[in-house]
Amino acid sequence: MKLHVLGCSAVELPDSRLSSFLIDDTLLLDAGTIGSVLDEKQQLKIKHILLTHAHLDHIKDLPFLADNIAMNNQRHQVTVISIPEVIHALKANLFNDVVWPDFTKMPSSRTPIIKFKSITPNRTIRVDGYKVTAHLVNHSVPAVGYVIENKSEEKLLYMGDTGPNEAIWKSLNGNHMSGLIIEVSLPTSHRKIALKTGHLTPGLLTEELTKMMAPPDAIYITHAKPVHKKKVHEELKKLNIKNMKILQDGDVYEI
Repeated sequence: MKLHVLGCSAVELPDSRLSSFLIDDTLLLDAGTIGSVLDEKQQLKIKHILLTHAHLDHIKDLPFLADNIAMNNQRHQVTVISIPEVIHALKANLFNDVVWPDFTKMPSSRTPIIKFKSITPNRTIRVDGYKVTAHLVNHSVPAVGYVIENKSEEKLLYMGDTGPNEAIWKSLNGNHMSGLIIEVSLPTSHRKIALKTGHLTPGLLTEELTKMMAPPDAIYITHAKPVHKKKVHEELKKLNIKNMKILQDGDVYEI
């Protein structure tokens, strides 16, 4: 399973791109960054997008992807998968013919460029050769993380944005993960803010990892706020967590 980090920041700056991870060139995890990294041919390879929640830093480039498809190949369709609350937010606030054209009806309602598919937490569906299971996480809006399993039975857990969580670890029931992408947005001094907004600090990360019955082969850290990035990374390195990697935009890993 190839993991391409298109963006792993919580805020967009010239040297920081928003959250988006490409799996095997065709499956996208969140859509904060697409067009500034992938050219038109690469964008047309994307078949499915798993959205964790509806915050702008995780969906920003979705409308531009749809527009690029419309201009290049109107027969290409992308299926956007998420929980009903996220799909409703996209329909009401983004693809509504006010903020952006409704590409769920273009070029026609029978063959739209963007197709929405609802997923139910804790139920596994098949997505283009992968087994995908959504799990509820603790954030300030309805949100899920995803377990993505390929044909070789490699499993990646992508948490999206989350604060401390109990339910997801119980749902995993000790299943071994080949990789875990988990956010650490704020430094330890911002613990109260992190808890209030549904994010993690380095200290909260260690508490979450103790809840896992089976440690993952690799832990990938994402989503630091740029203003706190240096401090967060310093604190993370002091934890000496085995197999932990702090993600950078453009990284590519084999999981």
